[in-house]
Amino acid sequence: MNILGIETSCDETAAAVVKDGKEVLSSIVASQADLFAKHGGVIPEIASRKHLEMLTPVINEALEKAGLNPNDIDGVAYTKEPGLLPALLVGISHAKALALSLGVPAIPINHLEAHVYANSLTSSADKKEGIPYPHICLLVSGGHTSILFVESPTKYKTLGQTRDDAAGEAFDKVARLLGLPYPGGPIIDKMAQDGDPASIKFPRPMMDTEDYDFSFSGLKTAVLHEVKRRVEISDELSDELKDQLDYNWKADIAASFQEAVADVLIYKTMNAAIEKNVDTISLAGGVAANSRLREKMIRAANDLGIDVRYPDLKMCMDNAAMVAGLGYHMIKELKN
Repeated sequence: MNILGIETSCDETAAAVVKDGKEVLSSIVASQADLFAKHGGVIPEIASRKHLEMLTPVINEALEKAGLNPNDIDGVAYTKEPGLLPALLVGISHAKALALSLGVPAIPINHLEAHVYANSLTSSADKKEGIPYPHICLLVSGGHTSILFVESPTKYKTLGQTRDDAAGEAFDKVARLLGLPYPGGPIIDKMAQDGDPASIKFPRPMMDTEDYDFSFSGLKTAVLHEVKRRVEISDELSDELKDQLDYNWKADIAASFQEAVADVLIYKTMNAAIEKNVDTISLAGGVAANSRLREKMIRAANDLGIDVRYPDLKMCMDNAAMVAGLGYHMIKELKN
């Protein structure tokens, strides 16, 4: 089956064609990140208007790259939730109309479940294909942080989730505190490579609890206090030293903050894997692209004989291939 996927949950207008739930024939993403960088975040009304403008050309490009015409499509999978409602409605309306015109099923897909499924589309660092079930998935993105026990492509249990800020949201807010542009995650990841992750002892929230929930609001507040303290120190320096010193302490804060987030995520994920007696962990969502998280997760898992899988970088971000891939399994279940 050739499934067309449509993704418009935030600021990426995306379409893709996936064959039999695993072979990505095309994946087109038109990002609005540059547009919203100056605003420091996504504005739903503007995003939805851009989706209206871009969706048809993106779908046409996805079909052309896949070497297919609309009549070759066996189903249209679309992101139904969660996301920005005005943006979602553009994709939902377009997908339902297209499916009706083609006489094929329209399949609603949960955006988070699609991120988890991205591991079935692309290979991890060791280039292994697919992913075994059951496994533990750490889902970390701008709006969500969860640990999931994944039993099949369409069945999972939530073991824990964030009680306030998600990890990706914390990255964006800390980047804003440091005067860095949106989105903050990739920039903090890059800046942290010039910093000392042991320079500041930021708290590791909820590592002393037995559950798998998270909380990053306190960590964000700790960064705020540290920034205020450093600014006062910086203001006392000569102008000649400020620029270089500012970068140095910002890099140290970025590295120390990133280390704290990674430590909490890894600790809870490892505990979940041990409790559920699984030998595979997967990473999913935008924060799964963080280089320090990947590095430390692999090291911790190897010590326990656990395999770590994660999507290619482009599949960590919002895309429609993960939507189409999961849509294939949804259609199979409907037919059965």
